[in-house]
Amino acid sequence: MIRKYSAELIGTFTLVFCGTGAVIINDVSGGAVTQVGIAITFGLIVLAMIYAVGDISGAHINPAVTFGFAVTGRLNKKEILPYCIAQCAGAFFASLILSGLFPQSPNLGATIPAGSDMQSFVLEIILTFFLMFVILNVSSGAKEKGITAGIAIGAVVGLEAMFAGPICGASMNPARSLAPAIVSGNFNSLWVYMTAPFIGAAMAALAHYFIAGKKQ
Repeated sequence: MIRKYSAELIGTFTLVFCGTGAVIINDVSGGAVTQVGIAITFGLIVLAMIYAVGDISGAHINPAVTFGFAVTGRLNKKEILPYCIAQCAGAFFASLILSGLFPQSPNLGATIPAGSDMQSFVLEIILTFFLMFVILNVSSGAKEKGITAGIAIGAVVGLEAMFAGPICGASMNPARSLAPAIVSGNFNSLWVYMTAPFIGAAMAALAHYFIAGKKQ
């Protein structure tokens, strides 16, 4: 079991370090990375982590994804809390290191709505629904390993970050939003990113049951 949790910690650390790192570097460099670059970074790092640790832990690297797998019965419910703790720990360590590297960054890549909280809340539900629905339909059990899974999931993350990132941050991941918020001390609208992804993941699980023709 410790291998699974270590894989989730390392995977989420890498996601947050590279993903929010791209956001931070884009800010401090005056837009050198660009929004497209940020989206590609998130998509590629998710793809890479699926290939790296997908056969060990499933490469959830996201508490909402872990929740979605548990709802569908693909993950033992006793593993939800350890998975989430490992993911949040990895994200927190990444944000701590980034805060030391870029002390001039006030938000450390935190997800903050560009418009109203409700606008971002709805967007995050829908975005996480799309992501979780794809994950459930290309994965086997609680695993996200294989050419199809890696490309499909990475592509969805990149696509959603590309078009929705400027409005809601396209988090779809409570750990990714929680860590920079804690380290930077900016808790503005954090409730959006701590609730919407779980709702979207649950909705995707229900949709998967319906599409796959399985009984809940």
